[in-house]
Order: sequence, then structure tokens, then C-alpha cells
Amino acid sequence: MDNTAKKGDTVKVHFTGKLEDGTIFDTSRDRYPKEITIGGNQVIPGFEKAIIGMRSGESRNVRIEMNEAFGPHYDKLVGAMDRDRLPADIKLEVGQRVQFTVPDSDGDIMFATVTDISGQSVTLDANHPLAGKDLFFEIELLEIV
Repeated sequence: MDNTAKKGDTVKVHFTGKLEDGTIFDTSRDRYPKEITIGGNQVIPGFEKAIIGMRSGESRNVRIEMNEAFGPHYDKLVGAMDRDRLPADIKLEVGQRVQFTVPDSDGDIMFATVTDISGQSVTLDANHPLAGKDLFFEIELLEIV
């Protein structure tokens, strides 16, 4: 019997995700292990690929390039808008994540990060916060369920 993780398997893992400078952006170590089904598109493609072939109890350090993570950073997803187009009761700060309904859509929701506030103009970046970055993961495969 093959006891290595493969596509279609449900696995439990602990992980710590870091940026190139060592900054931790996410970890499961302070909460429950993450349970995923390999091939179920529940995590970024590079994370799934890193788990394939691992055995229960095995740990692995991997670098996941941006194209296997959250993709490149697209300039076309960054733009300024008039402050009065946003709800007046929102106190905006640079770095804040905001949610809004996409104009001319059927109620699609979009998230963006406030990158600049200047007078009555607010610059929003709708890229994923980790877009354009290579990611580094410490992965421990706890079990194949």
C-alpha cells in the first residue's frame, strides 16, 4: 500500500508561511491543523504540489514561486477613486482592507487594500496582498485521513 500523499487524498498538515525576509504571514501552529483534499483547489497550487509524495510525519521546507501562489501583481487592479464613492461612515487608513460591490455586476464582492489617501482621492489595490511574491512554507504532514 502506498502511504504517500497523492491527488484525491485528504490530509492534515501544520504549516508556517513566510515571506522572503522571514516575516510570517500565516501559520496553523497556534490553531488546529489544516485539512485539505489534494486537487480540491482549497489552497494555492504550489502548496498542493509540495504535499504530493510526502509521508505522514514528514516535514518539508518549500519555496513557492508567485505563479504557483497568488500570481503576479497587476497594475490594472490599482486605481484611485473619489472618497465620496465610499460609505461616509468608514474611517479609512492606509493598509486597511475594504470590501465593496463591483460596479456593473450582479452583486459581486471585491476586496481591496487602501494604499494611499490624498484629499478626496483614495487609491485601492484589488490584488491579493501576497500577489507578486514568492512564498516559503514549512509543511508538516500529520496524517493522510
